[in-house]
Amino acid sequence: MADVKNILLVGVGGQGTILVGKILSTGLMDAGYDVKMSEVHGMAQRGGSVSNQVRYGQKVHSPLMGRGEADILISFETMEALRWLEYLNPKGVAVINDYQIPSAPILMGKREYPQGVLEIIKSKVKTTVIKAGEIAESLGNAKSMNIVLFGALVKGMNLTNIDWEAAIRKNVKESTADVNIKAFKAGMEALAE
Repeated sequence: MADVKNILLVGVGGQGTILVGKILSTGLMDAGYDVKMSEVHGMAQRGGSVSNQVRYGQKVHSPLMGRGEADILISFETMEALRWLEYLNPKGVAVINDYQIPSAPILMGKREYPQGVLEIIKSKVKTTVIKAGEIAESLGNAKSMNIVLFGALVKGMNLTNIDWEAAIRKNVKESTADVNIKAFKAGMEALAE
């Protein structure tokens, strides 16, 4: 099914990975695509791994993609990109947030955060690294880091012709809509650089 595009969003519980999947799905459906989404929360409430698969096209039969099928991997946390890298098509693109959240074993001193993660990924696939946390903080809302990454995703998938502002407004609190739209635009600009 050549017309189906596969997007894999990965992160750690609490980063807004699922929200981005919902905004993405809303915008794609509003634009007339058939969309299937699958989310895995795992131990998300305790800072565990979260993944969200979004597939879209003229006709999508399954919400799940296999290893090597993702056209783009958006990682909200650095180490999660490495954990999910096998799902990225070798010709795909990894967009990675340069942001580390130590897991429970690391916080307890039983393990160390792996070194050289970005270098390993860059040696395997086309990779763009974004400091989404710093961008979000510069806009006055560190929590909008996920929407910065969403902007990078839209730019990376060349989906700029969709009314993403409307999709964002449908899925976030009205009080945070404006800052999230600024974060979205900043993410698109970050990928363009």
